Amino acid sequence: MRYARVKSLLGDDFLKLQSAKILLLGVGGVGGHCLDCLFRSGVGDITIVDYDSYEESNQNRQMHSESHLGELKVEALKSHYPSVKSICAKIDEEWVRNFDFEEYDLVLDAIDDTKAKVALAQKCHKKLISAFGSAKRVDPTKICVDDIWKSYGDKFGSKIRYELKKRGFKKKYKVIFSSEEAKVKEKGSFVGVTGSFGLMMCSEAVKKIVSS
Repeated sequence: MRYARVKSLLGDDFLKLQSAKILLLGVGGVGGHCLDCLFRSGVGDITIVDYDSYEESNQNRQMHSESHLGELKVEALKSHYPSVKSICAKIDEEWVRNFDFEEYDLVLDAIDDTKAKVALAQKCHKKLISAFGSAKRVDPTKICVDDIWKSYGDKFGSKIRYELKKRGFKKKYKVIFSSEEAKVKEKGSFVGVTGSFGLMMCSEAVKKIVSS
């Protein structure tokens, strides 16, 4: 049976995974691996949101990018995860403000738009798990999970905290970040870290669902 080993691990809590509704924002280097993990773990209702197409430069870190060059990610991924629902949209601040998150049990943030991430925290922090910078690093053992105000060692995360403080936001929500110092200033990425971020996000989502 497909999920027999997950059921063996989780027992009756597996039913919670099957009935969970998850919204995954961004299916790039982090989000793509998170999606694969959620799907293989038996999460019953997954909606993905992205607007990008696969490019050759994605092939070092993004799931299924080799066979879908030029295709929209949300459409290409449907061929691998047929039960997944997809929304092709650019996730910016305005989109976050207008979107109804009410029906989802969890919102997983794997995007890199600062304003959109801040808007997400303000709108749905109670059901949010957010990923900070995974690029420019090579050591997956430096990946950490904590609440937003205890995160450190990441300039991107520091910027998010700064913007939230400016808005008087004091709530807590879970973030995934790396304490490893960035190795380069320019763009650079390693699937050993970006993929691990996605798997960590999936793990945190599963733990939160089964503990509810």
